[in-house]
Amino acid sequence: MQNPETLSRAEMLVPRYTSYPTAPHFTPQVGATAVGGWLERLDPTHGVSVYIHVPFCAKLCWYCGCNTSVSARYEPVRSYFDTLLDEIAAVRKRLGAKLRASHVHLGGGTPNALAAADLARLAQALRDTFAFDADTRFEVEIDPRTLDAATARALAEAGVTRVNLGIQDFDPKVQAAINRIQPLHQVGEKLALLYGTGLEQFGVDLLYGLPYQTPDTLARTVAQVDELGASRVALFGYAHVPWMKPHQKLLEPHGLPDTAERLALAASAHTALAQRGYARIGIDHFARPDDEIAVAARDGVLRRNFQGYTTDTADTLLGFGPSAISAYAQGYAQNHTRLDSWQAAVKEGALPVARGLSLSGEDSVRRNAIERLMCDMTVDLGKIAQAHRIAVHPLDYFATSLAQIDRLAADGLCIRNGLRVTVPPAMANYARIVASAFDQYLARGDAKHSVAV
Repeated sequence: MQNPETLSRAEMLVPRYTSYPTAPHFTPQVGATAVGGWLERLDPTHGVSVYIHVPFCAKLCWYCGCNTSVSARYEPVRSYFDTLLDEIAAVRKRLGAKLRASHVHLGGGTPNALAAADLARLAQALRDTFAFDADTRFEVEIDPRTLDAATARALAEAGVTRVNLGIQDFDPKVQAAINRIQPLHQVGEKLALLYGTGLEQFGVDLLYGLPYQTPDTLARTVAQVDELGASRVALFGYAHVPWMKPHQKLLEPHGLPDTAERLALAASAHTALAQRGYARIGIDHFARPDDEIAVAARDGVLRRNFQGYTTDTADTLLGFGPSAISAYAQGYAQNHTRLDSWQAAVKEGALPVARGLSLSGEDSVRRNAIERLMCDMTVDLGKIAQAHRIAVHPLDYFATSLAQIDRLAADGLCIRNGLRVTVPPAMANYARIVASAFDQYLARGDAKHSVAV
């Protein structure tokens, strides 16, 4: 039986910390002019990471929290795509040099909503703008329901190194409730298309906290994913945020698991993944021990950005497409979320930045602490203070955060030994709560977040 205090903590609303400060704190005060300067000052000897947001899907899944829309015709997709190429060209002019692409990630929405020919054109535009080499990682999120042979070939020819399949759950009753029907045999057939092109590295996304899930059915899905050959599994807790995504209310008549049931689902999936040889990475990723991301975690060089956990070491992330977020040494910038607003800005020749945030020195310190805690499940605040040349003693600098840490430690969520804070393996689900102790923005404003577990 779960400790009542632990259950209460699991219901806390905290960010996922794919950035710090988090996106709800971005403001229009950081716009295209500032971001243009950041672009022009990028060091040409440093690599960058690239993210492309494709905001279209063939069908809307009721659990979806992404910025996407459904289009039965290709014309809106083509219009978006033409604008995307214009945005990439505009950035290319500002860069002045062909920066190395460390990682390229196509997300959505559904990147394979793009026609095969357009995927090829996109790959060429990226290679015209950035330098690719043997170490460049090119990853694409895939909806297996709509993957065809032509698209599989286009992905391989574009140089894609890994695909990630949206699975969520293989149980037929769960699939019907979330409006995402994709039987196991169908996914196997689509994987065969990818294998036929030489694309064999793939991961999958799973969700817990959906209607009709039980520990047994979720463990069965894990077994099926393992049998398919996935080298990585991202296991996310479903974020029910109907105030942001009204279509999620369509799940409510089916019933959603309560906090204790969510914890039981997570525990069942974690156990099933461990039994099948997957190593846990951070709070929600699992990988074969020889996978690059598992090696990075063991070596203490795992990173976290807007795509989640990554082996990418680039400090700059350039985002393209509506709602895409870029990260620079100086701060963050988010494109217009609405497709029409983004297109209008690009058409006018401007960077389509809607809002952002300039990092203060203290933001950078706390971002570093939060990232290391989220990646390593431990952080040495003394080393953080030394790296950022903090003049005052770390115990004084982090005094307010450490007071919160001590309260969490009293509940068993973490351990503090002087300036080292550690989340024990059994409490990894609660790492976001521990990380929030370093968040100076969380108490400000009225931003709503998903439950911690």
